[in-house]
Formats: sequence, structure tokens, C-alpha cells
Amino acid sequence: MNDTGAVRLGRPGQDWACLVPLVEVTATGHGRMWSGERFIETAIGDRLTYRGHETVQDGGRERTTIRLADSATSLAADVTLETRPGSGFLRARVRLANEGASALRLESVSTLALGGIVDAGGGLDGLTLHWADNDWLAECRWRQDAFRERVVPLSRSAHGHEGRGCFERYSQGSWSTGRHLPVAGLTDGEGRAWLWQIESSAGWRFETGEREGAAYVALFGPDDAHHQWQHTLAPGEEFHTVPAVLVRTETGGLDAAFGELTDYRRSIRRDHPDHRTLPVIYNDYMNTLLGDPTTERLLPLIEAAGAAGAEVFVIDAGWYDDDAQGWWDAVGAWEPAPRRFPGGLLEVLDAIREHGMTPGLWLEPEVVGVRSPLARSLPDEAFFRRGGLRVTEHGRHHLDLRHPAARAHLDEVVDRLVGEWGVGYLKLDYNINIGPGTENGSESPGAGLLGHHRAHLDWMASLLDRHPGLVLENCGSGGLRMDYAQLAVAQLQSTSDQQDLLRYPPIAAAAATAVTPEQAAVWAYPQPDHTLDEIAFTLTGALLGRVHLSGFLNLMSPEQSGLVRSAVSVYKELRPELSGARPFWPLGLPGWEDEWVAHGLRGQGATLLSVWRREPGNGAAPTVSGHDRNGSAGTDRTDRTLTIPHLRGARVQPTVLYPATTDAAAEWDADAGRLTVSLPRGNTAVLLRLSSVGAHSSE
Repeated sequence: MNDTGAVRLGRPGQDWACLVPLVEVTATGHGRMWSGERFIETAIGDRLTYRGHETVQDGGRERTTIRLADSATSLAADVTLETRPGSGFLRARVRLANEGASALRLESVSTLALGGIVDAGGGLDGLTLHWADNDWLAECRWRQDAFRERVVPLSRSAHGHEGRGCFERYSQGSWSTGRHLPVAGLTDGEGRAWLWQIESSAGWRFETGEREGAAYVALFGPDDAHHQWQHTLAPGEEFHTVPAVLVRTETGGLDAAFGELTDYRRSIRRDHPDHRTLPVIYNDYMNTLLGDPTTERLLPLIEAAGAAGAEVFVIDAGWYDDDAQGWWDAVGAWEPAPRRFPGGLLEVLDAIREHGMTPGLWLEPEVVGVRSPLARSLPDEAFFRRGGLRVTEHGRHHLDLRHPAARAHLDEVVDRLVGEWGVGYLKLDYNINIGPGTENGSESPGAGLLGHHRAHLDWMASLLDRHPGLVLENCGSGGLRMDYAQLAVAQLQSTSDQQDLLRYPPIAAAAATAVTPEQAAVWAYPQPDHTLDEIAFTLTGALLGRVHLSGFLNLMSPEQSGLVRSAVSVYKELRPELSGARPFWPLGLPGWEDEWVAHGLRGQGATLLSVWRREPGNGAAPTVSGHDRNGSAGTDRTDRTLTIPHLRGARVQPTVLYPATTDAAAEWDADAGRLTVSLPRGNTAVLLRLSSVGAHSSE
């Protein structure tokens, strides 16, 4: 705090000029002091002054609320900063209150703004920027570039002004991760890392850039420029931002930062036994029934899944379809189709239970098809509307869960499925991007989307309150709504709809950047026409996450079935280790075309490591000879050397966990902290356990 009462976050003795206001706010009539693409240096943010603070201890966490006020608008801002002593995270939320006599129309509000991340004096030249592109079938594709390639030096001393631009990423529409993950970071050459996450399903944006020779980061929920969000704050009213978190680690780079972020994610989610039991799930959809289930098709799959060791059996899309024109634009009532189940759907659900599994069903609760009777029986106000017209996207309307009729309809559906039919698992899908949102009266579309999003989270929480054993899987055409607003409530996250087993490894390996390993549902879809290598390849990819089996297991040979049962057995043995482990990537975060991909989990006991080798030209690019990120090529393409710093100096025993019949080999160099893995054939994979049998000095 300076002499005027302005408040900034920074280190003691840090140059005040490089810091940014604790809260940045734009409102109609109160914009920025320096126009451009950046949403810092706002007039309101600059005027906010200190009027008090308080710190409380709550369940091991330290929560400080800093109270600010702007005398020009009578806007009060309470900034709540939360951390845990000894941890490396800082979580932020902001409450705005209008204490004046006139309404204020908000256009953007930061959740967290932090300047001076790297001090002036050349530090920016050594920074690397990391962010993730995300798309249907191609999730979690991490990119990196030198900070100075994205935020170029402008010779500020020559003209006396800051730049007008920044590096930014933001969501578009109702798929919060349809373009990018709401996670990004900075690293320097000394091993320090800054990693941030925004927790919103209804619009988010981050920016990073240069201010007074230092780097800054600003994290936002929805705003007017990018999400058509404005919020009119009447006298006496409040607005609360979406949460965001910043992680800082001093050593270990991105791996250490993602480890800290993983621990943080575990701490904010709703407690549920599923996070500890991690049952094996079979789902009939992927590369199998593909939305066309019947009693005749399901019963053999149920028997085979139970024999393979599955503990949950999910009937995916189509169980409600009795329409000659197809189900896509007719969904909404969620009643079983008599034509598909002559003895009733309950007969199939009973068969699932008889084979020792929990029955599950697929549901897309937020949509109603244009041909559904619900599209006529529910009032217009129960749906998304813009300009007074009901919004239609890909043959569907979108429910607004703030409306009591919409919520009552979905409560009736779920209470019937769970309370009456005994369904214990719901896969909640979301297959349309409805655009900027809905206008309820005079509200902006972005404000309507945020209102629905918060009502949707409240609805999901209420389901778990009424049905504590129910498990909810979050899905958005795979990973297109993969954010920690959803995942603080839902137990699992679908990582992708990718159907090509050779394309899945970089998604499976990088999934832990977006979701904790024990919440990351990864498909494993072995088929009777697969080779044994292909079966092991697809199964290996799921063993460090949540196994989502599919495939025609009932048509497999005894040898093929044994390979599936072996994978499930290995998973059940190692799963108690997953829910406390931290992820790491000994070859760096995977590239989409990488020939070699590796992902590990570092636990209290041993280290677990999955390694894939893809054949060049078949889902992978050839490895370039020499060092590649944290690893190096071996003497030929069959070997790969991986650096594992936390085991350097230790006597380590590498053990193949799966597949047991593999001809893979691993050799450990304790002094260098390097593991050389040999996979003699392309399109093969192996799961290893690295057990430390001696003292070591970790990094």
C-alpha cells in the first residue's frame, strides 16, 4: 500500500511502478487509463483505496480479505486471498458491492491481478510462456514459446508509454474449453514456475504482458468484449467473480507447478468416495454400440465386462430412442425406448447388478430437442432466449436452470433414474455450444450464461445431496467443458471422444494438466480384430487415470480376454496410489505428433510411468536424433532415455507392470537420473513401476 491508500500485490521492496491494482474493473463510463487490448490500468482499479483487512484461519487454510473502495462510484471491492501455510498456491475471489445511489454497469472484473512476476533488469528475456489449445478429439495440446516472441520489447524509454497489447487466451460460448484450457503458465531458466487456473464454465480470459519492464498476469471471468457480459449493479446489490488460482514454485519447473496445482484441485472439490475407490467403468459407446443399445446387444457385453473385472457398466446414448427419425433432435423426456428393450430397461439394469456392477446411464440434461414434447410443454422462459426468441443450436434448445420448471423437470428425471431404477452413475454430456448465453429480461447474454452456469452447479450439488452415492461424470463432447467449476462438483471428467487408439496417447498423457489423475476418464477400447500389441497399447493409456473400458469384449479370444483382465487386475492393485500422486512428464508435455510419449505419477512409495512408442507416419512424427526436451534418443528408434530428476542418485528397480508379456526393457542410470526404455516395435506401450531401493537426493 502506498501513501494514497492504493493496494498492490508484490514482494517487500519491489518497484511500485511495475505492480498493478489489486482489482481491475471497467464499467460503462469508467474505462481504462491507457487504451488497448489490455484490461489492466483501469480507472476504477487505480482509484480503489484501502479501508481495512482481516485474516482468519479455517481448516488449515489462511484466508485474508482486503477491503477497498472507490469514492467516485461508491463501489466497494472485497478481495479474498486464500492459501495454506507451506503450500505454493494463492486462490482469489472478488466481491463487488454498490454502496452508492446510482446503478453501475460492469463490463469486466479481474479475479486476480499480479504485477512484477519477474523483476526488471532483463529477466523477461529468459521467460517461457506455456498454454494449451483444446479441441474436439484433440484435447490438452500444450504449446510453448519464448515470452519475448509473444510480448516483444518496445523500447518504452523512447516514447514514454506502455504497450497496448498482451498475450491473451479466452473462451468462446458455452464450451469453456472448446478453444483453450483455462490453465497457462510462465517458467524461467532457473526452474521457477508460475501457473494459473480460472474456474469458470461461463466465460474466462487471462492476459500476460509487460509493465514497467516486468511481467504481469491478470485473470478474469466473462467480460463484455469477449463474452457479451455486462452486469448492472443496482444500489445495494453485489456481484461475485469466478474463482482463480495462481501457483508459484521455486524449483522443478512445470512438473513441480502442476504437482502443486494437482494438490490444490484435490482440496477444492466436493468430497466423494469415488475419489478413493476408483471403480473400473465399462461404457458401451466408444467404437462399440455407438448410441444404438438394445437388450440383445447389451446382455453379452454385460457378461463380458463383469468377467473382465468392470465395476460400473454405463449404457451410453440411445437408450431412450424410439423415434424413426432419430433421437438427436427429439431428446428431453429421458424415458426408455420399448422397442429397444422388449422386457424393459429395468431388466438390463438388473442384469448389470447380477454381474456385480453398478448400472449407469448417459444423460444430456441441459438440452431439449426441437421435436421433443418438452419443447412445447415447458414455458419459453425455461429456455435460453436472445432478442425474445428461443435459441436453437444443432436441433436443440437449451434449458435455463434458473427457471423452476426447467429444474423441476430435471429433478424428476434424475430422481426417477436414481431413486426408482437404482442407477448409481450418470454420464452428463453437453454436445452443443449455445453461444454467448441467454437474455432474461434486460440482462446481457454473458450474464445469463453465468447465471445458468451457477444454477447448473447448484443443481448437480443438490443431486449429490439427495443421492450421496451417485457418481457424476462430466462430459462435453469429450473434454470441451473441462474446467474446475464443473470438476469441483463432478467426480470424473471425460478426456476425449478420440476413437483412434494411436491418437489418444498425447491426450491421455497430458490429461493431468487439466484434471487430477483420479478424475481423468481415459478410454481403453480393445477389439477382437486388434493384435495383442494394439490391445495392450489402448489399455496401457488408461492405467494412470480412470479406466473407461469399451469394445466387444464378448467376441475376444481367450488370449485377448486374458490381456484385458490382466490390465484391470494391475489397475486395481495400483489405484490406491493414484489419488495422492503428483503427475510429471519426463519427456516434457507431449506434442501431438510425438513418436515417444511418457507420463508418470510420483507417489509416496514408488513412481509409476507409462511410455508409448508410436510408429512414424501412423499418428506420430519421427524422433529427431539428440536431446528432445527432457529426454534423448537412443542408439536407434527402439530406445528412449528419460530424465527423472526426483530419483537421481537413487538405486531404482524398474519393473514392468503391464503388459506382462512385453519384450520392453528398462535400464536405470542412478548418477544421471536417467531411465532408458526399449520398445522394439512401434505402436507399443508399457507401464513401469520404479521402486527406489536406496537413498537419493531428489530435486
